[in-house]
Amino acid sequence: MGKLVKDITSIDQDFAKWYTDVVVKAELIDYSEVRGCTILRPYGYAIWENITKILDDEFKKVGVQNVSMPMLIPERLLQKEKNHIEGFAPEVAWVTMGGKENLTERLCVRPTSEVLFCSHFQRVVHSWRDLPMIYNQWCSVVRWEKTSRPFLRSVEFHWQEGHTLHSSPNEAKDFTLKMLDIYSKFFTQKLCIPVILGKKTESEKFAGAETTYTVECMMKDGKALQSATSHYFGNRFANAFDIKFTNKNNEEETPYQTSWGLSTRVIAAIIMSHGDDDGLILPPAIAPLQVIIIPINFSKNKEVLEKSHEIFDLLKDDFKCKIDDSDESIGSKFATYDMKGVPIRVEIGPRDVLSNSCIIVRRDTHEKIKCSTDNIKETILQTVREIENNIYNVCLENRNKKTIIASSEKEFENHAGFVKMAFCNSSECEQKIKEKYGFTTRCIPFDDKDLISDFCPICGKKSSVNIYFAKAY
Repeated sequence: MGKLVKDITSIDQDFAKWYTDVVVKAELIDYSEVRGCTILRPYGYAIWENITKILDDEFKKVGVQNVSMPMLIPERLLQKEKNHIEGFAPEVAWVTMGGKENLTERLCVRPTSEVLFCSHFQRVVHSWRDLPMIYNQWCSVVRWEKTSRPFLRSVEFHWQEGHTLHSSPNEAKDFTLKMLDIYSKFFTQKLCIPVILGKKTESEKFAGAETTYTVECMMKDGKALQSATSHYFGNRFANAFDIKFTNKNNEEETPYQTSWGLSTRVIAAIIMSHGDDDGLILPPAIAPLQVIIIPINFSKNKEVLEKSHEIFDLLKDDFKCKIDDSDESIGSKFATYDMKGVPIRVEIGPRDVLSNSCIIVRRDTHEKIKCSTDNIKETILQTVREIENNIYNVCLENRNKKTIIASSEKEFENHAGFVKMAFCNSSECEQKIKEKYGFTTRCIPFDDKDLISDFCPICGKKSSVNIYFAKAY
């Protein structure tokens, strides 16, 4: 592992190659025999497991129930919502044979599950007493991407997709924003990544949705990453699938829907927001290993190993920790756990045993802190908070530094970051900037009350919103 760590491409030399090096050498993924499909290795899957556990707990606090839908979708079912299938048609994988026989109807390998949920809802919803129906599933989906990159764009990837039914549009809209808020807090508080929340433009919203809300993050290279979305469907899907319920007055009504999701793409956000030339820097909340204890010269001094186990016993109930008493060199161990982004390293040698102390090393800053073993739990708790604050602020500083407020179209030239501006909200101006500069609209932000300018810098027409543009993954 030590040699592999030395072979990481520098971030400043080639960001894309650095990313791929880290993903492979930190043992997050392996490539499979199918183009665009990757294997989540134990360390990579452990990160995803921690993410799912945190979010699943938050979802259940607002009444979400987990379900499991089939992987295969009959073609006729996809055709029921025209806009939806048109949006996904280029990425659909089809099953045409079962065993040795041709199927009478093609089956789609799910790219998303709206139509499956709708078909189910149509059969099980009858009365207002059945609502709201708040479902979610954790699964994998398949989208036949032409190009792929681990976690960012894969043929098959893991995600969660929530689907809900409500008796009124206001209740559905409120729930859409409630889920967006859960994502926002997860990113800021657990992943230590600042976010911009807002609404997608008409051309960028989810196929079949009335409104799409998004969580946008900036990576270290200035590119945007759409990290989670929450959609208000109105009753478009409900009408297409003839979903009805009887209200309290015994009148038939059509319910209103939402959908919201987050995928393993979030792991890419963690890597590209926090990582450095030594590898990963993992936020403590989702790190598979939070504290690594490394005894030094323990083969010649059994008291070092005894003290290491004493420290482990003090920490094990509060942190995910382990002792590395392998015969690897100390330098190799340090490099390995730095590469894997373990937030805190505890070093203990013969002199530390004599003084009842140890050295705590932060992964984010490499700062060394001498600590009494009697106070180690409290010191590490404080250090974890400091790491979380620091890596969040580093991200925020990067975003602020790489965000400009544009008053003319020329400011898009040679800029690597977010461009914020007043905007006429026309698809023509969106398309022009996309074709000319490679920037797409990210969102119309929630937190802006005043327009930056009365006129759109692209066309000169009256502006109606502020908006963020960026090159994006």
